[in-house]
Amino acid sequence: MACARGAGRAVAAATVAQPGKRPPEPEPELEEPSLLDAPAPSRRLGSDPGLSDSDSEESVFSGLEDSGSDSTEDATASEEEGEGTSEQRGRMDRSPGQQPMAALCHEALPWVLAQPPKGVSPPHSFRRHVVMTLRQPPAPPPSGPALGWQPRAPVMLATAMALARTPCSRMEVASMPGEDEYAEDSSDEEDIRNTVGNVPLEWYDDFPHVGYDLDGRRIYKPLRTRDELDQFLDKMDDPDYWRTVRDRMTGHSVRLTGEQVALVQRLQRGQFGDVSFNPYEPAVDFFSGDLMIHPVTNRPADKRSFIPSLVEKEKVSRMVHAIKMGWIQPRRPRDHSPSFYDLWAQEDPNAVLGRHKMHVPAPKLALPGHSESYNPPPEYLPSEEECLAWEQQEPEERKLSFLPRRFLSLRAVPAYGRFIQERFERCLDLYLCPRQRKMRVNVDPEDLIPKLPRPRDLQPFPTCQALVYRGHNSLVRCLSVSPDGQWLASGSDDGSVRLWEVATARCMRTVPVGGVVKSVAWNPHPTVCLVAVAVEDTVLLLNPALGDRLVVGSTDQLLSAFTPPLDPASQPAHWLEASQEERQDGLRLRIHHGKPVTQVTWHGRGDYLAAVLATPGHTQVLIHQLSRRRSQSPFRRSHGQVQRVAFHPTRPFLLVASQRCVRLYHLLRQELTKKLMPNCKWVSSLAVHPAGDNIICGSYDSKLVWFDMDLSTKPYRVLRHHKKALRAVAFHPRYPLFASGSDDGSVIVCHGMVYNDLLQNPLLVPVKVLKGHALTRDLGVLDVAFHPTQPWVFSSGADGTLRLFT
Repeated sequence: MACARGAGRAVAAATVAQPGKRPPEPEPELEEPSLLDAPAPSRRLGSDPGLSDSDSEESVFSGLEDSGSDSTEDATASEEEGEGTSEQRGRMDRSPGQQPMAALCHEALPWVLAQPPKGVSPPHSFRRHVVMTLRQPPAPPPSGPALGWQPRAPVMLATAMALARTPCSRMEVASMPGEDEYAEDSSDEEDIRNTVGNVPLEWYDDFPHVGYDLDGRRIYKPLRTRDELDQFLDKMDDPDYWRTVRDRMTGHSVRLTGEQVALVQRLQRGQFGDVSFNPYEPAVDFFSGDLMIHPVTNRPADKRSFIPSLVEKEKVSRMVHAIKMGWIQPRRPRDHSPSFYDLWAQEDPNAVLGRHKMHVPAPKLALPGHSESYNPPPEYLPSEEECLAWEQQEPEERKLSFLPRRFLSLRAVPAYGRFIQERFERCLDLYLCPRQRKMRVNVDPEDLIPKLPRPRDLQPFPTCQALVYRGHNSLVRCLSVSPDGQWLASGSDDGSVRLWEVATARCMRTVPVGGVVKSVAWNPHPTVCLVAVAVEDTVLLLNPALGDRLVVGSTDQLLSAFTPPLDPASQPAHWLEASQEERQDGLRLRIHHGKPVTQVTWHGRGDYLAAVLATPGHTQVLIHQLSRRRSQSPFRRSHGQVQRVAFHPTRPFLLVASQRCVRLYHLLRQELTKKLMPNCKWVSSLAVHPAGDNIICGSYDSKLVWFDMDLSTKPYRVLRHHKKALRAVAFHPRYPLFASGSDDGSVIVCHGMVYNDLLQNPLLVPVKVLKGHALTRDLGVLDVAFHPTQPWVFSSGADGTLRLFT
């Protein structure tokens, strides 16, 4: 045992110090079961100089055996120092040096077991050992002697017995189970004071200790094996959990007393920590309010108060010198009356207004004329009709601001009712008139208007209505002209497609399709006689059987020559052959899409056609190949709701118009080439110039936008000629003409000349406004198209008619 070894070494040291004395006979060792659990005592209790400081430090346990401390190493070192035979240790225990230790124990034990008187303390060495012993965790109650068990008395008793090694009658007397004699201890070393100073405690996060005490020993962290569940149970079960805090300097949990809790609550409320402090104590006035006979201080005046100051004399002399030199001017009395000056007066150049080089004189009032006389001549007096017309005019349009009247004499003239108003307007004119003359270039307003050619110089273009095609029972949404210009196809909401002869306005054939026709497109190739019709979710391919029979027969042979593949691939659309009954009406093929079709348009070579579907997603645009009967979706993702599509006339480009922009895609490279921003709220229509470098867009906010794709992605010109939404735009394939149809019932034809010289901008001149359609349900012209060879324009309206303007 460490305690026994420490006592043995102390006795051995005492024996060495007194070589002349014979050691007593060996006595049997006392059986002390409670010493196994008691901590090792300090070796500084004796006053023997043979004990070193290292021995005393090694004998003190840390109290945290399981937390990685040095207790094992200290115990091993103690065993090495105290190694020897049991016989020698027995002799050392029985050496005469044990007597001073026993006497010291008997002397200090009453101080430990009883409350010492105030102002008197036990021996210092023994008190230090008791303090270090109390820092250890309490040992379990002893089972041997019948001692009264109290929190700290057994530990002190076991320590004293380990040091004394001799039975003492005072121990038995002092350990009576009456009352707790150690409830209050005034020792100032009981506090484990952390002396790390200003060192951050975060430095000790990876160490088992949290600092050092006053003796330089480590303060080990307590074992914290409690998880959040245990803390929650403590919070629910322990009524004092709310007042328990953790001391960062020692790592222990401290329970706040009632005074400390009250102190914290006062500080949280912004009050003073001391309860007895009154911040609002009544102020004691030093001086009383009563008039006294004697002054507070009656000290005689100083001698310097009767002698002029030299410093003030120097200041006065400097100020006098400054006044003589003119550096200090006397203060002049201020004139608080407001100063006015004539803003328009002819003043000399040295005046305030003379600084303006280009001074403007005051505009003078016009002198009164004969009409302002109280007795004007008869020719200046207005008649009743002129008076009525003057009252109906706007104040800005009247030549005179008053009506001339006649009075018999000057005394009969009443007060002028607008005198104050006119004076106020005159003051406003003077106040708001510019105070400096600015050089203005004399420009003729006619010179600001661009020099446009006269419309008669831009002929030919359609000027009058020639024919009206009647036959549809509902509004005509779309129309298309054959490549040779002899036939005209139109689709209506009455569920039919009509084929007309252009020259005679005769309806050659009516094909019922059983739904609203959204779009009609004639194949542009001259050797193919086909018409594509968009009805609901289907695109119908009709052979109208009009014109040359060889062309009609070759078209049927072309369609019948198709052989379906053995392994058909999956397509976004289904191709179906027409039945015999449908073939008699001219129907040849059906292309089912599953979604409503809003537009259909042909490529210039006549083998491909594009369809626009009214559906969200990337399948809004589908391209069909007629010869192979194959359909494909060219886009992988959507960029908004597609309104119109058009093929480029000469290059492999596809133009897709969404609500706010127009995108130009390269079909071979499969990439986006250009993005045009029309700055419109909603694009409604799209047309491409035959040369391919310019396009026009119509919008529902009554704008027509011209794009020069070689110039910029922004509009080259924005035309606002229409008053309502634009429904359709079209280019003439041969003449420099383009037209637009609007809901205001008019078709505006414009001259659009595109030059071969790239440095010269296009010439845009509106030449004619064509009217003829009647407004029906707030709808006017729904579609326009030019004749392929003649300067004629076709229009379809909501009134159920088609009109030809030539």
